[in-house]
Amino acid sequence: MRYQLWIVLGFLLMSRSGVALPDSTKTAVIRHIFLEGNHKTRAGIIMRELAVKSGDTVRVHELADILEVDRRKVVNTNLFVTVQFDPEFTGDSSQVDLRLKLRERWYIFGLPVFQLADRNFNEWWYDRNRDFSRITYGLYGSHNNVSGRNDKLKVLVELGFVPKYEISYSFPYLDRGMKLGLTAGASYSTNKSLAVRTWNDKLDFLPGESVNRRRFYFFISPSYRSKFYGYHMLDVRWVNATVSDTVLIRNPHYLFGDDTRQRFFQFTYTYSYNKRDIGQYPLRGYNVVFQASKRGVLPGDDVNQGYLYGVYRHFLPLGGRFFFNSGVRLRASFPARVPYLNMVGLGYRLDLVRGYELYVIDGQHYGVLQNELKFRLFDVVKTIKWLPRQFGTVPVALYLNAFADAGYISNKVPEWSNSRLSNRLLAGTGLGLDLVTFYNLVYRLNYSFSAEGERRLFFSVAREF
Repeated sequence: MRYQLWIVLGFLLMSRSGVALPDSTKTAVIRHIFLEGNHKTRAGIIMRELAVKSGDTVRVHELADILEVDRRKVVNTNLFVTVQFDPEFTGDSSQVDLRLKLRERWYIFGLPVFQLADRNFNEWWYDRNRDFSRITYGLYGSHNNVSGRNDKLKVLVELGFVPKYEISYSFPYLDRGMKLGLTAGASYSTNKSLAVRTWNDKLDFLPGESVNRRRFYFFISPSYRSKFYGYHMLDVRWVNATVSDTVLIRNPHYLFGDDTRQRFFQFTYTYSYNKRDIGQYPLRGYNVVFQASKRGVLPGDDVNQGYLYGVYRHFLPLGGRFFFNSGVRLRASFPARVPYLNMVGLGYRLDLVRGYELYVIDGQHYGVLQNELKFRLFDVVKTIKWLPRQFGTVPVALYLNAFADAGYISNKVPEWSNSRLSNRLLAGTGLGLDLVTFYNLVYRLNYSFSAEGERRLFFSVAREF
């Protein structure tokens, strides 16, 4: 009873002193939504991302949170450098106009390509003796907003260690309801030197002066975006690969048998639900990915393989400058014996236990648990006035992170790769720095410790979406 009296007394004192209590019942009608700064991008592409519409009635005290969610969705289109909502209330606050201020990115790029042919920088630095002959060079051209509808055209010409030619076009919305999309593309590459097997959990390369492998594929991918966060995609592709006799002599399991050619159709269904705040470097929210694929669809196809793949990751702000995220990656592949060319294990892209960046661990089924604790050192936006407006706004953020990973991969044929790391628990931990800047660039520097007692400094550059 005493506590209740104190609460009532507190409210009376606040009202007498002139302190206004928040009115959680007050509402306002959204009168107009104005877009500013979308010189190239069509208004419908932006409005597609907004949950709020003209004529909606919203609670005033909830408006800021609602607009922040919509602002992040517009940011994740990767069309704008900055996105800002400015609400403008009428005199009695019964109506509000929303002004969405945008600064578009530079959409047309013609960039020289100068990159490593290896899986990552660390493999090249530690295992390939910093061999500059393993460099690919060429030209990458892209238009990331061709018609103003967030459609993308990409052309890649690479020469050097692995010559490659690629072209793709993506149109996210074919229908008036803005739910159906389509992507199509093709790729052709040749290899003189290539990894013909994994041995002792390392890629074993076959050197060569003549072409030892040619690979061509064509794909078409219809997509369906059900709501704001969910995507369905069906990828249909035809793959044709040919290798030299030397490859089969070096590894009889590379394609199976004496046939130097492998051709097949592949169907892959992917569902993703991405409710992260910022796709570039998420700090809150979660994302889910599920994938089911079948290689070898027609009776005459040279491969018969299926796999299931799933990812779940959750991002949590802990208060202040601290953030935490945890996630799991799972993959199951059937049957156990497939050609080496179609074998996928741990060590590629994000499917790895940190501390084992230098290893490729073959197997059929694997699971990886990844955890990170982050501390934001700073997060600023610099304006460089003498640069064009698309480049003059430069966000820069630096995070200190501590990570701990664990994983396991099941390998039914470890003798094929003389593996010592498959069929056992893997664990790694370490500290790192993440530098996040504009156009989705993330620079990572990690010092990792593995359960094998190895400790190394690893560096990577990624352009994330």
